[in-house]
Amino acid sequence: MTAHGALARVIRSAADRAVRDDSEVCELCAARVSAEHAHLYDTGAAEVRCACRPCSVLFADGGAGEGRYRLVPRRRLRLPPVDTGVLGVPVGLVFFVPRSDGTVTAQGPSPAGAMRWEVDAAAWQRLAATVPQLAAMTPDVEALLVNTVRGVDAHWIVPVDDCYRMIALVRREWQGLSGGGRVWSAVEQFFGELTERS
Repeated sequence: MTAHGALARVIRSAADRAVRDDSEVCELCAARVSAEHAHLYDTGAAEVRCACRPCSVLFADGGAGEGRYRLVPRRRLRLPPVDTGVLGVPVGLVFFVPRSDGTVTAQGPSPAGAMRWEVDAAAWQRLAATVPQLAAMTPDVEALLVNTVRGVDAHWIVPVDDCYRMIALVRREWQGLSGGGRVWSAVEQFFGELTERS
């Protein structure tokens, strides 16, 4: 039996044992996952998926998934202030994701979910030339997360799943036309809880 066959058998077995309740499950095989589980970025659907350990090994980065899934890293790095104004995105709570094809997207939270813009790739490259950490980001799965709202000046390189957590938080807490006080307290707490990790 090949290593791939053995791993596939483990995945099927885990799925068979999965308990169908409200706990999180692997979105590839339906096995239950722990609170601290891996995420895969699905390049076909442009979505982040929860993954159990066997699936994260099997499908990530050119495994059986032939590159469709990319393992989302855990690295978080706090940066000194970065002049993102040169990227032409007129919002203070936003994240920038360089893509494998050379494009760069910016996304910001709103009550309806994420707003998305295309960023001038040449402007991103010029900025990355002055901030080496940006040039070293892993395409599709790491983001430059920026918060300059209400006097905050926070700049982080984070896994994209952190960004999607922030978008979900804003959507959940938003009230009225301006968001209300609760949403900004929640955003402040979100950034306050970010910790550096390699």
